[in-house]
Amino acid sequence: MTVPNTSAAHTETGRQAPGSSRIPEEPRAAYGRPAVWLAVSVILLALNLRPALVAVSPLLDTIRSTTGMSATTAGLLTTLPLLCFGLLAPLAPQIGSRWGMEPTLAATMALVCAGTALRMLDAMAGLLAGTVLIGAGIAVANVLLPGVIKRDFPSRIGLMTSLYSMSMFGGAALAAGVTVPVEHAADLAWRPTLALWGLPAILALIVWMPQVLRHTRTRATGARGATPPVRGLWRHQVAWMVTLYMGLQSLAYYAATAWLPSVLTDAGTHEGVAGWMLSFSSLLGIVGAFLTPILANRHVHPGVLASSGAVLCVLGFVGLLVSPTAWIYLWMVLLGLGQGAAISLAMLFIVLRAPDARHAAQLSSMAQCFGYVLAALGPLTLGGVHQLTGGWTIPLLLLAVLVLPQIVFGLGAARERHASPEQRS
Repeated sequence: MTVPNTSAAHTETGRQAPGSSRIPEEPRAAYGRPAVWLAVSVILLALNLRPALVAVSPLLDTIRSTTGMSATTAGLLTTLPLLCFGLLAPLAPQIGSRWGMEPTLAATMALVCAGTALRMLDAMAGLLAGTVLIGAGIAVANVLLPGVIKRDFPSRIGLMTSLYSMSMFGGAALAAGVTVPVEHAADLAWRPTLALWGLPAILALIVWMPQVLRHTRTRATGARGATPPVRGLWRHQVAWMVTLYMGLQSLAYYAATAWLPSVLTDAGTHEGVAGWMLSFSSLLGIVGAFLTPILANRHVHPGVLASSGAVLCVLGFVGLLVSPTAWIYLWMVLLGLGQGAAISLAMLFIVLRAPDARHAAQLSSMAQCFGYVLAALGPLTLGGVHQLTGGWTIPLLLLAVLVLPQIVFGLGAARERHASPEQRS
């Protein structure tokens, strides 16, 4: 079955279908050279949604040794951004509606740049405040970008979701893999090394500016229609299917990412090898994130893909439990492909289950609010269970069990229905 690239409220040319209640939005579907430039801009924005935060992890030991930071404070550097993602997600659609998606997305990159600069300050407050600014900027961009894809690429949803997910996953893998080598090669301290991740955000901001100018001209001509908020979404069954799928895959991904190196080192793996395994898994995640939406658009039911991704993750976690070192590359392949597929499907479900860009932004807000708050609890809970049990058997079993409901919610989110309060579920 082919996943539809348009909704009932869209024709391929972006015109409103007869009887649709969709609010007109600007701009319509992008074509030709402007579409290519817009696609590149979206990819660059997506590329900046993780590196400034992920780059902290490989430098964390150095940061703690030079600042005397406690383990609790160090944990805030990981937890604060996830809390920003969840708590600010409900505000993003209102901000985007009031100021326009293009200016708001430009502002998100400005916040990332400001946050990376603020972390250059010697005071600990600068490091934490900069992390919050970066998290706030990324939180809003997380929510609005799926709406841009829905609005401007109605006939290329699968491809653009693939590129978007791949860029987001790839940015995280890049930051995890090259931050320390760049630090050593350039002989930099950790503060300027972190600040370097503001440069891609500056590039994205520059490339995105033509969209801001186009938005300004469109508003000046009075062509922008009113975009009232979507009401009743939090009581809609389809919206909750998408949200719960997003939440469970986020919890599993962030909990596993936070503790995977520790699982491997406690099993006897060298620290360097354990770090490489995390990067290797992320590289496979890029493949899974890119291919999954394309397969969903080519006669592979997204419910089958959601189920397959969950099964791959379960096999990876069980494999780490049974034999963490003998077949380590196999487990990383399974986890990488499964997690990459789940992340891209979560983004794809947001776009496909929304009848228009306005609903896409609201559904993205709901899914990410719940998903990232849940994800923030994942690493903490897994660490607590490990501390209570003194090993990784129960934590890994817990992760495997928590992945299984993704199949149910993935199948529910894959049904061709819209998360629209005007439609019965």
